[in-house]
Amino acid sequence: MRKYIIIAFSIVLMLNLISYSEEPTMAEKSYNKLSPEEERVIIHKGTEAPFSGKYNIFSEKGSYHCKRCNALLYRSDDKFSSSCGWPSFDDEIKGAIKRQKDVDGKRTEILCANCGAHLGHVFEGEGFTKKNVRHCVNSISMTFVPAKQNPHIAKAAKAYFTGGCFWGVEYLFEHKDGVISAVSGYMGGALENPSYQDVSSGNTGHLEVVEVTYDPTKVNYEELAKFFFEIHDPTQVDGQGPDIGEQYLSAIFYKNDDEKKIVHKLINILKTKGYKVVTKVLPSGTFWKAEDYHQDYYDKKKQQPYCHVYKKKF
Repeated sequence: MRKYIIIAFSIVLMLNLISYSEEPTMAEKSYNKLSPEEERVIIHKGTEAPFSGKYNIFSEKGSYHCKRCNALLYRSDDKFSSSCGWPSFDDEIKGAIKRQKDVDGKRTEILCANCGAHLGHVFEGEGFTKKNVRHCVNSISMTFVPAKQNPHIAKAAKAYFTGGCFWGVEYLFEHKDGVISAVSGYMGGALENPSYQDVSSGNTGHLEVVEVTYDPTKVNYEELAKFFFEIHDPTQVDGQGPDIGEQYLSAIFYKNDDEKKIVHKLINILKTKGYKVVTKVLPSGTFWKAEDYHQDYYDKKKQQPYCHVYKKKF
């Protein structure tokens, strides 16, 4: 009898340990309360009727957030009209969207990366915009925040820098104060929506560029440009470190005359300090986002850049 009591006690103890080690379920976590219709779409992966959503025909400036957890998902600048019946976006907030194969085995479902809320589906190759991507999102899965209520988003600006492999440039900008996001991509060539293989051939004219989105109230363009010159070698003519090729050249793509003047001013300062700067100063063009496996490369690998190191020059 004693033997059976010990066995029974052990089983109960194991069950208790298992129950305490489990992750809290979605219901146990603190999320916004949803209506039955919101739950049908957001939790149970339903779809609202086409052309019925609040944000289908909607063009106010601001940002779109997850209805369930308030996480930032999209900016209004990336919203476009596709006449498909649901809000469409050709870009996302970096790291905000999770992709997975839909239960139908054909489409790609998109979810809030923070809480797993169902948003809709993403499609590629339709040609609606130059980015050639369409996030088809249920209005009911989102909450809109006007720009005037979210100045951090309203005032966000972009800058474009290229100095060798974009992994290292992206990593260092990503960790700089005032920077909202840094995204690896391509710019400068004629081929639309190039792949990494296309650019690596050296025949497209594209450079590996990093799109830096920043908050001008926390860091200005000149500070970012200075930082760029201090994290790479602007005197190397054929690439950066061991990365040799046209796609790795040092360059800054400016969006307006003010940025162009700032860059030339900084180059002249460096020349007076003895640096033989070869950085190209070019007008910006279409930014083509690189493949997902290039994004956050060093953070994913838990490594540091091997050919980009900060060195004070100003």
